[in-house]
Order: sequence, then structure tokens, then C-alpha cells
Amino acid sequence: MTEKLEARDLFRAAYENRYTWDADFPGYTADVTYREGEQTYTGKVRINADLSYEVTDIEDETGKKAIQNQVWEIAVHRVRHPFEKTHAANTFSYGATDETGAVEILVGGKAEGDRYKIRNNEVCMVHRHIHGVVVTINTFSSHQTEEGYLSHRYDSVYHDPKTGEQKGGISDFEDLYEKVGKYYILTQRTICSTLDGREITSEFSFSNIKLLQPATVA
Repeated sequence: MTEKLEARDLFRAAYENRYTWDADFPGYTADVTYREGEQTYTGKVRINADLSYEVTDIEDETGKKAIQNQVWEIAVHRVRHPFEKTHAANTFSYGATDETGAVEILVGGKAEGDRYKIRNNEVCMVHRHIHGVVVTINTFSSHQTEEGYLSHRYDSVYHDPKTGEQKGGISDFEDLYEKVGKYYILTQRTICSTLDGREITSEFSFSNIKLLQPATVA
């Protein structure tokens, strides 16, 4: 039991070391440019204080959906969920330590089968069952802020949870951030994917970032 508590504490410290926006986050607007191959799409995005979002000024549905997917990813990963609420029904134990010194954390309970790796107080590997697939994300480098870390370079791959068969190719990501006011905002995301033997590079650039004014209480 002691080992599980220690594993839980190690994972919790890394979980709480992630950079997230605080309760005062006002939201922001930005211009967005999405490039893939010969195609270029432009539009505007808005993420609100409650982390709802919208994409406007773009009529092409393919481009709009791709941008919406990225804006959703931006917003969902900046939300801070209390550890005890997210993992109350889970247990944690130690797995192996790899050659880089990353410590494996095995999850039991509600999320049994999930696992993570922790290195330097950061989650450097995520292996989770989500919506009928297994996603594995390995993080290779990170940005350091005054309030936690942000992933810089990482990859992701999906597998069938029953057969273990890989679904699709591996995608490599690189994220760049700038500090706007007191908040770190994504300015560029480059995704290199392999699909049916073809390499596809997608680039999302965010510019003219402006924080929204917080609502005043009368």
C-alpha cells in the first residue's frame, strides 16, 4: 500500500506541474493560418474565459474543421482539473524505469490499463484508453514557464485496444508559445504525419493575439 501511495504522489506532482490557465484567464482572439500542402486557409479564432471557442471568417468546411480541432485541443489542455477529482477512482503503482530514467506509473481502478512515465517532474509518456482507441504520446522536450511546463516536441500514435493493431500513422508535433500578458499562448503548431506511405505536414500559425477584457461585475 505504501508503494502505491508513493507512486500516486509522484504522478500527482508531475500532473500538477503542467502549465494551465488560471481562474482569471480572460480568453483571447487571434488570426489563424492553416497550411497543408498547396492549400492555405485563414480565419479568426476566439477562446472565451470559460474555454468555449469559435472559428470564424472561413467558409471552407475542411479548413474550418481542421482549425476547430486544433482550437479544441488548445483549450482542453489548458484547463486545470483537480487531481483528486480526475483520479479519485484510480490507483497507482510503479512499473519499470527506462534507460532515460523515466519511471513508469501503472494505473488501476477505473482507468485500469492506462500508464504513464514521469521524468524530471514531468509526464513524458501517456498511454490511455480514450473513446474506443488507445493513444500513446511520447514527449521529447518541453518549454519551462514560471507556472509549469508545456510540451514542445512530442508524437502520438493510436492502436486498437482489442487487437493492438496500429490505426493510422505516427504524428510528430512541435509547439511554440509566446507570453501574452501573463499567459502563455500557442503561436505555432507543426504536425508531420505519415499516411499510406505519404508524409503530410500541417502548420497552424496564430498571430495578432489579443486578450479579452475580463467581464466587470456591476
